[in-house]
Amino acid sequence: MSKNILIVHAHPEPTSLTRQLVEVSRDSLRAQGHTVVESDLYAMRWKAVFDADDFPARSDPKRLSFIGESGHAYRSGRQTPDVAEEQRKVLAADAVLFQFPLWWFGMPAIMKGWIDRVWAHGLAYGYRDAGNLHRYGDGAFRGKRALLCVAAGGPAVDYSPRGINGPMEQLLFPITHGSLFFPGFDVLPTHAVYGAGGLDAQALDRVRQDWQGRVQCLFEQPPIAFRRQNGGDYPDRHVLAAHVAVGRAGLVAHMAGDPCATSPATACAYQPI
Repeated sequence: MSKNILIVHAHPEPTSLTRQLVEVSRDSLRAQGHTVVESDLYAMRWKAVFDADDFPARSDPKRLSFIGESGHAYRSGRQTPDVAEEQRKVLAADAVLFQFPLWWFGMPAIMKGWIDRVWAHGLAYGYRDAGNLHRYGDGAFRGKRALLCVAAGGPAVDYSPRGINGPMEQLLFPITHGSLFFPGFDVLPTHAVYGAGGLDAQALDRVRQDWQGRVQCLFEQPPIAFRRQNGGDYPDRHVLAAHVAVGRAGLVAHMAGDPCATSPATACAYQPI
């Protein structure tokens, strides 16, 4: 069945690995009959800074409250056109791919700024004016899938369970669990390419094939087993129950599966590099 896919990507260099893998995404998804829409943030010259210019019709001209003005602009239809258009793309999508290089253990500022501005109050948080009721597995984006494709310059060993950089899935927890699972996405295990700056032609071909395999199985892979806020593990919607994740604390306590996993367990013909 044909699906709508949004690819949000951020790399200014057309020959970069990130942009090459965007081409793989686009071609593979269209070959499967899916509709593909892109947000090429550098080509769009996306405004990354979330500031007063995002609210052309303030509800309170004396003091800037980002939550208050974001909610007012979203609900009154007074958002800037670029933000409204990106929200339209996300709401129309069955899955969103985020493709970017790992810069200082996170996404480029331009992509973070896309989330800051597009994830409006009343949409990504404060959904249905219900406070904290619709979050972490619920919300406006529930039923949609999200997948990160990350190009890292360091070797895979640095991101191993005891590697000096830390496991990739834990490094990206603020994105996968915070920016994506919070508003309801089913988040798939991150696809990471390591040693991205030193790949020879043979390795690059393998990387492209490997990513193509992930994309072809986009709707078959099980998501990361994050604990849903309203699934019973958080009786007060804030703190894990005493009998849940006994002996675990911090980020890993909120993941029911293996917190160091970087490859999806799936029946499709995908083999990690």
